[in-house]
Amino acid sequence: MLEDLILTPENYERLWEGVQVTVTVFVLSVLLGAVLSLIFGVAKMSQHAWVRAIANVYVEFARGVSAIILLFWVFFSLPTLLGISLSPLTAGFLALGVNMGAYGAEVVRGGLQNVPRGQTEATVALNMKSSQRLRYVILPQAIPVILPPFGNLMIEILKGTALVSLITLSDLTFEVDKLRTTNVTEGPILFLHALIIYFILAQIISTAVGFFERRSARRFGLVS
Repeated sequence: MLEDLILTPENYERLWEGVQVTVTVFVLSVLLGAVLSLIFGVAKMSQHAWVRAIANVYVEFARGVSAIILLFWVFFSLPTLLGISLSPLTAGFLALGVNMGAYGAEVVRGGLQNVPRGQTEATVALNMKSSQRLRYVILPQAIPVILPPFGNLMIEILKGTALVSLITLSDLTFEVDKLRTTNVTEGPILFLHALIIYFILAQIISTAVGFFERRSARRFGLVS
């Protein structure tokens, strides 16, 4: 029975190649999403109405559009409109990163608003610049609040990477489906392996986020 669950070395090699692509898309998407989250999360708290308006338009648009439609639009339509060529990898992480940034912006905004008002008032009294207040005082204290929901968002992006298989990017899902078409009887076993791999990757992310959450919380005395 156990032997029926084991794939051939060639199949495991294909799955490993797919995992590498999945991880690459995930990392690039998270990096882009984190940058957009910070930019637009801060922008939503700007004193300038036009800055808040731009941030709100981006957040509402990116959250209101299906991730798969956004992916197809970036891959099929955007190159035509701009006269450029995008690889499946580039289109994949751009779409997922933009989608993550919209949700992450609200996470960042909520974390920044959670910082006691007295902290901001103290930085103003010290005549610190806005960028200095954000970098050295407000953002560091917001990180323990931001990390838990941001970790959940990262796991959602990990699961969302499976969508890139629809634009012919050879990620884990694409490789599994391709192997299944050549050997239908191994389909259930292949998808079981994919399920386990995605679960392991999600647990790695959750553990890493939990570690940094506890570390940042201890820094500000939020836990004993």
